[in-house]
Amino acid sequence: MACEREAVNLKSCNCTYPCPKKGRCCECVAYHRGRGELPACYFDADAERTYDRSISYFVSLQR
Repeated sequence: MACEREAVNLKSCNCTYPCPKKGRCCECVAYHRGRGELPACYFDADAERTYDRSISYFVSLQR
């Protein structure tokens, strides 16, 4: 599925995982939501590199 905003989205995407959904935010969010996770853009650079996308990890970082 083509995404009109893919090039724009890629400029701000901080995900370091090699993924075909990179830059296709609606696909990325749907994928992670289905797994009970959050996408990389919710995490800072250090937390993103752990590849732990769990909601519990995100909440622990907010404390």
